[in-house]
Amino acid sequence: MASTTYVRPIAVRLHHFLALTKPRVLSLIIFTAVTGMFLAMPGVVAFQPLVFGTIGIALVAGSAAASNCLIEQKIDAMMARTRARPLPKGELHSTEALAFAAVVGAIGLTMLYMLVNPLTMWLTLATFVGYAIVYTLVLKPRTPQNIVIGGAAGAMPPLLGWTAVTGEISIDALLLFLIIFVWTPPHFWALALYRKNEYAKVGVPMLPVTHGERYTRRHILLYTFILVTVSLLPFYTRMSGLIYGASAVVLGGIFIAYAVRLNSRYSDRLAHTTFRYSITYLTLLFAALLVDHYCLIRL
Repeated sequence: MASTTYVRPIAVRLHHFLALTKPRVLSLIIFTAVTGMFLAMPGVVAFQPLVFGTIGIALVAGSAAASNCLIEQKIDAMMARTRARPLPKGELHSTEALAFAAVVGAIGLTMLYMLVNPLTMWLTLATFVGYAIVYTLVLKPRTPQNIVIGGAAGAMPPLLGWTAVTGEISIDALLLFLIIFVWTPPHFWALALYRKNEYAKVGVPMLPVTHGERYTRRHILLYTFILVTVSLLPFYTRMSGLIYGASAVVLGGIFIAYAVRLNSRYSDRLAHTTFRYSITYLTLLFAALLVDHYCLIRL
């Protein structure tokens, strides 16, 4: 009985530390990074870069998320979407979060340098700096273009996965980066629309706060058209085939339909649905890349 009582608090604390890494976001990061690994190779991906590259990228991404939670804990406490995070709730102390982010990040970077390759380590470190420092400390509190500029950090995972198994950057890897880079603004602006009052309350200059809903809805529509165009580039460059091309058209058509409705008949519920679909869109788009890649290999 005593051992059970002892183990339970440890499990709870581990859950709190895991929550700092933003697991839902982290899962999408890992998925796109692993997709980049498989797309980089014509056949089977070597065990060492696949396993240690995935773990290393995940650890550094988790460290960046924990750093973001640490820096924004006061803002998080005032927003309904984030007030349940461990730091605002007092489930963890700032020193614990700082130590966790430092240790996890250091382990991840060391693993990437020693067991994968130095290029991936340096690019992953740059991604950490871009998100945890440039985006969180500099861009987010100062400019409504925070998501557009800061989106570069969030678009890095497939490129990191690619370099983990090849040791180099290619045009195809940059196309994967570009897709997520262009996807990020309509994804986050849909969220910002129905959370506009919360962002205004904490003084974060998101686009709906500084330029209004109509302006934001038009930009979501514009960026969605750009996204669908960019998403077709892997097909046009013959990186992928018909399976991906058809999937990109269908998925993109649905995204455009959401953006058009959002622009003409706005509601918070529709903005929330659009935000959720944007996650589904990116997941299925990268899944289609994977399926198409291995079908092309068999052909």
